[in-house]
Amino acid sequence: MKPTDIQTSATPGSDIPQVGGNGSFLEKLFKLSERQTNVRREVIAGVTTFLTMAYIIFVNPNILAAAGMDKGAVFMATCLAAAIGCLIMGLYANYPIALAPGMGLNAFFAYVVVGEMGYSWQVALGAVFISGVIFLLLSIFKLREWIIDSIPLSLRQSLAAGIGLFLAIIALKSAGIVVASPATLVTLGDLKSIEAILAALGFFIIVALSYRRMLGSVMIGILAVTVIALAIGKVEFTGLVSAPPSLAPTYLELDIAGAFEVGMISVIFAFLFVDLFDTAGTLLSVSDRAKLLDKDGKLPGMGKALMADSSASVVGSVLGSSTTTCYVESTAGITAGGRTGLTAVVCAGLFLLATFFSPLIGMIPAYATAGALLYVGVLMTSGMSSIDWDDITEAAPAVIAAVMMPLSFSIAHGIALGFISYAVIKTLSGRSKDVSISVYVLAALFVAKFAFF
Repeated sequence: MKPTDIQTSATPGSDIPQVGGNGSFLEKLFKLSERQTNVRREVIAGVTTFLTMAYIIFVNPNILAAAGMDKGAVFMATCLAAAIGCLIMGLYANYPIALAPGMGLNAFFAYVVVGEMGYSWQVALGAVFISGVIFLLLSIFKLREWIIDSIPLSLRQSLAAGIGLFLAIIALKSAGIVVASPATLVTLGDLKSIEAILAALGFFIIVALSYRRMLGSVMIGILAVTVIALAIGKVEFTGLVSAPPSLAPTYLELDIAGAFEVGMISVIFAFLFVDLFDTAGTLLSVSDRAKLLDKDGKLPGMGKALMADSSASVVGSVLGSSTTTCYVESTAGITAGGRTGLTAVVCAGLFLLATFFSPLIGMIPAYATAGALLYVGVLMTSGMSSIDWDDITEAAPAVIAAVMMPLSFSIAHGIALGFISYAVIKTLSGRSKDVSISVYVLAALFVAKFAFF
């Protein structure tokens, strides 16, 4: 490397050299100088982002295994979908945002679509594929902004909170802390059981480490519970490293034709709706932290980022995973200095490296990931704080949507009841002008679904 290939970063107060001059491959590909960053900083940011979101490679196989899917194949699909999504985001959109199968929709996939509604996981994968294709078309034809703007802000804010509550009740149920009751629907479980104790301990560790800003707090909590389980003989040691498991049990096993059944319409809509708003919100919040928004508060090239997200969902469904989406944990990498797609590319490489640790994944018990689910659920409920509580016509539908997700054990039902209540409450309150035509149409469709299907 020539001395002229090393430039000083333009970031005030930075003492990290700018690696890669105007003629370097990485400089041309990621525009490092333009975004005032360098290779070293981007690598550190990529590692940081990976450590904060690596818990998904432990959690997703456990959740989708409940749908009858092969745990080893799901582990591979999770890692590959995340790697491909990160590569598309990094190389095509050039943003420091990582992707992986999303929390919430994976639980909806396993426990509701397959577990409660009785569809096969192949059909559920078909629904993920269709929703991803629709999302991709919306991005290509630039209809996404119209859809996002036409949906009430309060309903959008309640979406994440409802999914958070949904994850929380799944976590408590899987740990045996909350159990079914014929008298009260749910009641407190056996808190003396080792599973409940270890799940609670994992949650406490994660929260405490997160408060102390410990990097990879969620992953540390999961591994700590697993080590304790190994020590007391609840889990058998099977090794740490091996050749990657086969993807064959889930690869190309999706049933697209079966997903076109009428009863799957609300499921496809739920996958699409959650991914669309979750991705848009994550992209804007993370990009704002990275100072990538323009003077109007918009993200230049957001269409490319959304296309990267939707493409990753399509690819993920083919591999054998639930919806792939942008991760808000990318903020950790941005805080570490990530500003370009090189951060996402580094993250992709680490997800590929993780495929060699399948024996470790196989040892992780469900109660070890329960604490992580509960923690993520707690974080997601923060969306309710932004709702206008002084306007009951906004607050009531938002609460209904959020509360009905865990109580009906369905994200789709929570969304539907939220739209219906919003349209009815606003109309009866004499504020029909606040309701867009699209909300009335969706509310009518949801009423028809409940009435006839």
